[in-house]
Amino acid sequence: MSIASKYRPHYTYDEYCQWEGNWELIEGMPYAMSPAPVPSHQRASIRLGFELELALQKGCKKCKLYHPIDWKISDDTILQPDLLIVCNKIEKKYLDFAPALIVEILSPATATASKDRNEKMEIYEEQGVKYYIIVDPQFKKVEIYQIINKKYEPVAITPTEFLFELEDDCSIDVSLTDIWE
Repeated sequence: MSIASKYRPHYTYDEYCQWEGNWELIEGMPYAMSPAPVPSHQRASIRLGFELELALQKGCKKCKLYHPIDWKISDDTILQPDLLIVCNKIEKKYLDFAPALIVEILSPATATASKDRNEKMEIYEEQGVKYYIIVDPQFKKVEIYQIINKKYEPVAITPTEFLFELEDDCSIDVSLTDIWE
């Protein structure tokens, strides 16, 4: 046990539910999701969400797109991805299984980008999230990672279109050309 973890509070889902505002919890450590996302973050989220929803309607109606919802990974780890695609029914007030696809849109804050590229990426990989998309509005860049042999591998950087095979009988072809408008 490190000295920091010995003295730092360790929070759980029950405590998390009492907090006001937007938070994430990673191994008992709270992360405030404020201030609100910048306009370029919000536009990228809306545009990419539209393209994902359009593709789902055409190619895979059993999977659903969600904007941030609680994904309870364990009692001390709750995340709220910017966008996620879930291919099974959510039975609880939070998601309690891995989604097929997650999108994180980077904010200008260095700490947030680092968390998305490191801690969250590692958690998503461990949980078996098949596709992880990192969107960088500042540089108009889209990075697509796919689990291959239990590890994330980059499969596309800023493609104009990409085919996601979410499940055996469910694929979506997503246009990425218009998300920066």
